[in-house]
Amino acid sequence: MTFPQLLSILRARYGVILLTLVIAVAATAAVTFNLPRIYRTSTTLLLNYKGTDPVSGQVLPAQLVSGYIATQVDLVGSRGVALKAVDMLGLADNPVTRQRFRQATNGKGSIREWLADSLQKMVDVAPSRESSMIEITAKGSDPAFTAQAANGIAAAYQQLNLQIKVEPLRQASKYFTQQTTALRAELEQAQEKMSRYQQEHGLVSADSRVDVETTRLNELSSQLVLAQGQGAEASSRGSQAMGSGGRDSPDVISNVLVQNLKASLAAAEGKFALLSQNLDRNHPQYQAAKAEVDQLRSELNSSISATNAGAANNARIQRQRAGEIRAALTAQTAKVLQLNRARDELSVLAKDVESAQHAYDAAAQRLNQTELEGRSNQSDVSVLSPATVPARPFSPNIPLNMVLSLLFGSMLGLALAVLAELANRRIRTGNDLISVLDAPMLGTIVWQKPARRLAFPHLFLSR
Repeated sequence: MTFPQLLSILRARYGVILLTLVIAVAATAAVTFNLPRIYRTSTTLLLNYKGTDPVSGQVLPAQLVSGYIATQVDLVGSRGVALKAVDMLGLADNPVTRQRFRQATNGKGSIREWLADSLQKMVDVAPSRESSMIEITAKGSDPAFTAQAANGIAAAYQQLNLQIKVEPLRQASKYFTQQTTALRAELEQAQEKMSRYQQEHGLVSADSRVDVETTRLNELSSQLVLAQGQGAEASSRGSQAMGSGGRDSPDVISNVLVQNLKASLAAAEGKFALLSQNLDRNHPQYQAAKAEVDQLRSELNSSISATNAGAANNARIQRQRAGEIRAALTAQTAKVLQLNRARDELSVLAKDVESAQHAYDAAAQRLNQTELEGRSNQSDVSVLSPATVPARPFSPNIPLNMVLSLLFGSMLGLALAVLAELANRRIRTGNDLISVLDAPMLGTIVWQKPARRLAFPHLFLSR
């Protein structure tokens, strides 16, 4: 079928097309104007996701944000939010809604559950792509109630989100309160144990006293080394003093009195030797010189004996002093070791106190933080644009439906015209005749409708 043939068919059957178009437009208009008016409005929410754990305070990984948004979308459309919205809007106490509930369910069931189901059917929740915004869309026949339902769902979700946020913090606050009490008791017990240990061992500061006792131990060690050296030297001198009469001992040689006595004795002996050559034994000068020599020799022997005895006594004293210092050093060593053990135990107790203090401070800090956040009334959800009462219905869309009815009616009319032509094919053009007879066409006669005759020609003729 060529395009001219199609045009001829359409010209011949334009009545079918117009009738179909009129019927389609009329039917669409009747259905459109009889459909109930549906209004739509939406509320946009912004989620300020922090992602912190209420107990540990750690920030959750960023990979959980997408799951968080999906969870919040499910939460907005949940029955719990719908029930809270019913309570906040007071729909269960509205006489009109009560009457609708009785008509719909014959008074069976819970009006709150019925209203929550109605709100869930009215509301559609959708997240924005690659953002933290959620759009709550409500559809209904009452424009005011539609906006009220969208805003009510948003407000109920805000309160439920705040409750979900605050309730774990309150539970964590109770947990931290118990832990803080227990840690305070452990801290007090550790401090009391350390104080009792300090009182029992007389320790005020573990380091200072040990430093003093260590210094004293070092001094005793130095004194013992010195005393041992002096004792060895004194013992050597004493041994020399006891052997060979002790006349060649260093103490005797270094004694000034002995040397003076030796000099006096030598002088007296020289004088006596000179007198003994000239005088007799009974001569008074001889006897006087001999007596002087004997006296000086006796004094010299006494001085040497006294010096040797002093060296021996000095050696004994040095040995005794070395023994006393050794005993003191042993006692001081034992004391320092005991103090070291006491210091170690005190250090352990001090570390226990420090650890208990750190644990208590950390628990107290977390307790203050959770209590502060638990008393917060600020939600992580913000309403960017609340729902407003729509001025025009969303459905049905009369202009769109009429345009679609025109397009559909025209297409249906064209289809019916072509089908009618195919069912009863007629020759409408020369090409149709040629294709049917397969013979040359000599010419065409153009037929026109005769002109209409006037019913009263005499009226026009008289004029």
